[in-house]
Amino acid sequence: MFWLVLVAGAISATGVSRAHRIWQTTEADLPAVTDLETFERQGTITITSADGVILQKIGPATRQKIEYDDIPDTLIAAFIASEDRRFYEHSGIDYQGIARATLANVRQRDVVEGASTITQQLARIAFLDQERSLQRKAREALLALKIEDEFTKADIIESYLNLVYLGAGAYGVADAAWVYFGKPVDELTLSEAALIAGMAPAPSAYSPLVDPQAAEIQRNIVIRRMLENEKITQAEADAALAEEVATTPNEPKFLYSEFPYFTIFVQKQLSEILPPEVVEAGGLTVETTLNTDWQKKAQETINETVETVGSRQRFSQASLVAVDPRNGEIKAVVGGTDFNDSQFNRATQALRQPGSTFKTFVYTTAIAAGFDPNKTYADAKFVVDGYEPKNYNGKYSGTVSMRQALTSSVNIVAVKVLIDVGFDPVINMAQRMGIESELRPTYSLALGASEVTLLELTSAYGTLARQGQHHPVHSIRRVRDSSGKVIYEIDNTPTQAVDETTAAIMTWMLRGVVEGGTGGRAYIGRPVAGKTGTSENDRDLWFIGYIPQLAVGVWLGNDDNSRTWGVSSSAAAAWGDFVSKLLDDIPEEDFPPLPQLAGRKGSIEAEPIKPGRVRAATASDDDEDAAENAAAESADSDAGDASADSAADPAPSGAGSLSDIGGGAPSEPAPTPAPTPEPEAPAPTPVPEPAPAPAPAPIPEPAAPEPAPIPEPAPAPAPAPPPPEPAPVPQPAPPSNDG
Repeated sequence: MFWLVLVAGAISATGVSRAHRIWQTTEADLPAVTDLETFERQGTITITSADGVILQKIGPATRQKIEYDDIPDTLIAAFIASEDRRFYEHSGIDYQGIARATLANVRQRDVVEGASTITQQLARIAFLDQERSLQRKAREALLALKIEDEFTKADIIESYLNLVYLGAGAYGVADAAWVYFGKPVDELTLSEAALIAGMAPAPSAYSPLVDPQAAEIQRNIVIRRMLENEKITQAEADAALAEEVATTPNEPKFLYSEFPYFTIFVQKQLSEILPPEVVEAGGLTVETTLNTDWQKKAQETINETVETVGSRQRFSQASLVAVDPRNGEIKAVVGGTDFNDSQFNRATQALRQPGSTFKTFVYTTAIAAGFDPNKTYADAKFVVDGYEPKNYNGKYSGTVSMRQALTSSVNIVAVKVLIDVGFDPVINMAQRMGIESELRPTYSLALGASEVTLLELTSAYGTLARQGQHHPVHSIRRVRDSSGKVIYEIDNTPTQAVDETTAAIMTWMLRGVVEGGTGGRAYIGRPVAGKTGTSENDRDLWFIGYIPQLAVGVWLGNDDNSRTWGVSSSAAAAWGDFVSKLLDDIPEEDFPPLPQLAGRKGSIEAEPIKPGRVRAATASDDDEDAAENAAAESADSDAGDASADSAADPAPSGAGSLSDIGGGAPSEPAPTPAPTPEPEAPAPTPVPEPAPAPAPAPIPEPAAPEPAPIPEPAPAPAPAPPPPEPAPVPQPAPPSNDG
């Protein structure tokens, strides 16, 4: 109708003048038609894996694009018959078509035939809105002429067939072939090709999923026009017309992600790194860090663990994160067993008590402050400011070194080490290593009372794997706009969160957890460093471990925070199952050698806590009982870990000696008086400071003397018996602590 109005207006002098002004004004304000080569609809985002696999397409995007040579001639002929019978003869505007459509519409006194060419429709899709005005129609015509000047007919038909909307979320013919018939375009029959082409004028009205009868009528019109254009024979037309309209509906490809926990996390990170207007403009390609093969193996491991072990140990959920510590890239993330059942990501969103996995930060701080890993502490009854930490099995081991205490996950020693190094140094160390959640300065911090996410823990352990260098974890490598230009790229510069010497010593200590402690079921035939963790009442079961090229964290538990009947060795076993599946992809690499322990200086300063009241038994009070129980407890621990998965409904208290508990303990009163504020510990440097760190203040108890440091990690000599402890001052009973 635009052309009818324009022709009628041109009859008068004023009409000619007005049409000329519209034409000139419009031509001066046209976009560059070369943008057609990179055009994407507004709001579209394509997310790809590290190896270029499309993970998801978001928004009104063409899910599958095809090149001209891959488009069947029958399909091209069907669209030309339906939309633009003189496509190969005009230069963007079909003047004969305009005259024909105008006469037809005048006769019928209604719009029964359109005159827009395929080129004009392409211009409208890429550059214009749906406004109905003379100026918009003029812009469409001028753009069509420019497109014809810039591109070949093959380019134009290829772009059009990849962009035209065909209903049911299908953008382009490849999408339509899949959505309506579940097949690629080269398998479409003549009838199916004609049906798809017939939907172009009005997809909602002619969709076979909405109105099969209207779709059939429109299909038949296209078939008869193809016959008139001599693109098919009479026999082919008769056979196609005789076919019933039959569809096999499918969701558009890449509409839903195969790995939704990961892709939703990517979308969240994308909104944090790019302005909203850039994201909304669309046409973005987001290159992520995901290894799709590892992701499938991670999901498989989690599902198997919950199905087989969870049914016996009474946990219904699990999560897993795999991070490359060399660059902070998230290689796999499983947020739960069934995304359709629950979209909550337990790997990145769930704040849970980390249990004894947090002890790693306490000991890392102590080693960085110059403590010798063979420094001994009394594992004996201990009450500080009314708070009484207890070991998981309720027993004491007597005199143990820090290394032994970490290997066997002794709670009492962890709290004593925290007191010796101070709240602020431990909190600062954990934050530098990758913990972002709030950490509260309480004695139970040493046992994992402050909640964190699995992703944070795994990232922080990766700092030790990378010899003290911390790379912030991320899921996005770079983002490109519709033209292919990089508009965002991760800054992968690491920070030296822990000095290299401390990181190497901690790796050596954490290897002991796997090679002779609570994490034995994570053994994979090559060196592994890691730590188990269990929160109060066995609500959370953890294992965080690493090899030089990969840090992996596993959590097992229940969403309602109910207790499990499991043990942390189950998480270690899941860790081992997953990482074992990746070993063919990861060459074996040694950890750094153990540094010289003798004469080592610290890189940070301890800020010892000054408790208000302490009651402490001596190591000698418990040495005799510890000696009698050591062999039996060790056997119990090994047997319990080995049989945990095979035993039917293991006891809630767990089995084994010195099993770790995270100290998801009842909150204890703050130290009284409060620790005197001191300057924050300086960030560590890769090379230890030349000046030795001041010796940590002793715990107010008759502690055994520290053995002289030795170059090799030999067991510390037994300390001399301390003098008898004075009778404690009577005080209120401490709060109960399950572990």
